[in-house]
Amino acid sequence: MKVGLIRCMQTEDICGATVCLKAIKNKHGAFQGADEVELVNISTCGGCPGKKAVTRAENMVKCGCDTIVLSSCITKGSPLAFPCPNAEQMIYAIKKRVGDDIQVLTYSH
Repeated sequence: MKVGLIRCMQTEDICGATVCLKAIKNKHGAFQGADEVELVNISTCGGCPGKKAVTRAENMVKCGCDTIVLSSCITKGSPLAFPCPNAEQMIYAIKKRVGDDIQVLTYSH
């Protein structure tokens, strides 16, 4: 699995993606059961409302990612307990843009 991780720009000041990176390294959370996990690219959604996440996901695929992961800060609201109100639209738009051959995971840990 070659991963492109998209994080919430609103939380990057308080979260350095440490838990996401540990989940990738230790194959926990969304990565449980994966044979190999390689982090190819990491970026933010670009800020509200998250439209830049779509183009960033497309670029991640061009860089060799076969899996796009929307981090738990976007979909679960970690660590602020405030999920992104645009998460579902982001997921839909990313899936539409990258196609069915690319896996889109909706959380990291």
